[in-house]
Amino acid sequence: MEKTIRLSGIAYESLVNGPGMRRVFFAQGCKHNCKGCFNPDTHDFNGGEGRDMDELINDTLNNPILQGVTFSGGDPWEQADKFAYMAKAFKDNGLDVWSYTGYTYEYIIENKDKRLGWNELLNNIDVLVDGRFEAEKMQDGLKYRGSTNQRIINVKKSLSLKEVVRIEL
Repeated sequence: MEKTIRLSGIAYESLVNGPGMRRVFFAQGCKHNCKGCFNPDTHDFNGGEGRDMDELINDTLNNPILQGVTFSGGDPWEQADKFAYMAKAFKDNGLDVWSYTGYTYEYIIENKDKRLGWNELLNNIDVLVDGRFEAEKMQDGLKYRGSTNQRIINVKKSLSLKEVVRIEL
């Protein structure tokens, strides 16, 4: 596998993209084009820059204050095979992994065996924040999501129970 991932940016230490101190990788490329998106510059699949995944993994693992990693975007699920590779390395080293996506959990389950890397990514993340951003459903004080339609999902429990298990904050 080509070990280059296309990113629009990295937040090296963040407290707002999941619990605890996190490294956030912003995927380059998104098909959703949600009205009011706060990262429209991440939509172009040819934007951003290619980065070496092993270097990104090593740099993240060498930061002792990080408790987790978050994949944001763009949409990480458009490069699911690459993010799955990174997620597995982070999980194997005890970091908590969150992923955002404009796709719904149900759509991912329905297509996980048809789309490159979707099954692997699903099985190597702890939490999925799903659904398109909907500007008319924005609300002050929402934690870890932009609009009320988006769900914060416990992936492991959802997979084992075969139903969506939400994390209420």
